[in-house]
Amino acid sequence: MKVLLINGSPKGKRSNSLRLAKSFAEGIKAEKEAAGELVELEEVELASLKIASCRGCFACWKATPGNCVIKDDVPAILQKELQSDLVIWSFPLYYFNVPGLLKNLIDRQLPMSLPFMAEKTDGYGSGSHEARYDTSKTKHVLISTCGFYSAAGNYDSVRSMFNHFVGKDCYEAIFCGQGELFGIKELSERTGQYLEAIKKAGSEYVKGGITEETRKELNTMLYPKEEFERMADASWGIDRETGEKLSEDLIFTRQMASLYNKASWDNKDRVLEMFYTDTNNIYQILLGKDGSQVFTDGSLSSTTRIETTFELWQKISRHEISGEEALGKGMYRVSGDFNLMMNWSKIFGGNRSQSESGQTDSITSDSSNASQAKSPASLKNPSMTAMLIPWIAFWIAVSINSGIGSLIVLGICALLPLIMGKRRLIIWDKLSLAFVAILSLAANISGNGKIITNIGYIIFGLFWLISCFTKEPLSAAYVKYSYGGENALKNPLFMRPNYILSACWGILYLLTSVWTFFLGRSGHGFIIPIVNNLVPIVMMIFTGWFSKWYPAWKARGGHSKKSV
Repeated sequence: MKVLLINGSPKGKRSNSLRLAKSFAEGIKAEKEAAGELVELEEVELASLKIASCRGCFACWKATPGNCVIKDDVPAILQKELQSDLVIWSFPLYYFNVPGLLKNLIDRQLPMSLPFMAEKTDGYGSGSHEARYDTSKTKHVLISTCGFYSAAGNYDSVRSMFNHFVGKDCYEAIFCGQGELFGIKELSERTGQYLEAIKKAGSEYVKGGITEETRKELNTMLYPKEEFERMADASWGIDRETGEKLSEDLIFTRQMASLYNKASWDNKDRVLEMFYTDTNNIYQILLGKDGSQVFTDGSLSSTTRIETTFELWQKISRHEISGEEALGKGMYRVSGDFNLMMNWSKIFGGNRSQSESGQTDSITSDSSNASQAKSPASLKNPSMTAMLIPWIAFWIAVSINSGIGSLIVLGICALLPLIMGKRRLIIWDKLSLAFVAILSLAANISGNGKIITNIGYIIFGLFWLISCFTKEPLSAAYVKYSYGGENALKNPLFMRPNYILSACWGILYLLTSVWTFFLGRSGHGFIIPIVNNLVPIVMMIFTGWFSKWYPAWKARGGHSKKSV
């Protein structure tokens, strides 16, 4: 299969439309090559070629039939068109039509027609010319971006032109609004989703047609109208009222503010203060019920303050460095309400995108959803409940009656995989089931539940402590899904408190075995159930407090600050 990609953008390789067209071509290539068919993809960049405008001399019809008298690169391009099975027309929308460069090429297609009149078979237009060559098997795809919030209603002139020379609706068209966003690295997560949808469309196209589900994704606006227009207005770098040029860090801050998700408002206004230490500028972003607003006069009282270099914050926003990792390494500081940082992706994740019809779409960039999507089909994320149930049942039932209690626990161990069938079981769940089952059998055979349950405390404590020597402490294995899934393992502010807490829980259960043994030997066994239930409750309260306090303490500067 021969595919010709005509890049009609004056920006050449920097074209945003070209990003979409290449993704579409990648989908075609992947699908065809998977079926064992070779794909020859050739890109023609009009901006780097000599393409003169048509003179209207009609020499290609009279003096030199089929050949243009202008000596430039157009004849070679026309030959490539004739030899291609598919032509992908990639271009931005310029003043409601194709750029002049591409229009010149389209005008210069005149040699591909004969001068003799012909009837229009599709009923579009009042006349036509006979084709010089048989191009009936050549397919065409139009891929374009525009600078409006939506492509709807802006491509009527383009469609009309292609209807005339390709044939009414004899082409596939993918038109995307908000095209300039594809060149902004800070928005690559959202634009990347769209590019994946384009790639899927290319794969489906060569299999028989783009599905309605994929079309819905392609017709989904990257960001809602109001949000996009605020970003677009801020990007020009000039004040709307005075026309004065704005500083780069102010432009950036306004664009960041435009991503504020009003749905995250929790009945209280927030003021995020950005102090860029390298530019020595301070900006305040008011985050309220009706949206966000940037203040440059310092007139508000901040609820959260970030001290960072502007260079670092740009790198973080472009995903060149993890914000959580940079904070954990002390590359910037945060003071005030740390809850804003913990919910950053929710607060500045943008509003849910909308389809051209205005319906809310299901596409989201939430990292926890992404991590769930990667889990085995239909299985939910692991829950620590699956690990705790066997142990709790074991300590209670076997300590009361080693015979009957051990049988009850064995039944629970057998049924638990069925009860937790909708959740993925991890290594700690499986080890717990195995060890609890072995301990229960030992208690049933020996009839000595007290010693066996005490051994259980030791084993459970070792679980926690041993995990501290792995890349993923036990607590992190369960809670990471609320903090970005596997990405949380790269975040020092997440990992360090989990290592500390896992070690604390491990030591607690080893100590539990010690005092349980001595209290039993001293005749104070009646205190054991009270202590063994009260201490874990206190530890749970400490865990909840420490997991919030530690990241906030580190963010405020509870470490030596490092430079970028």
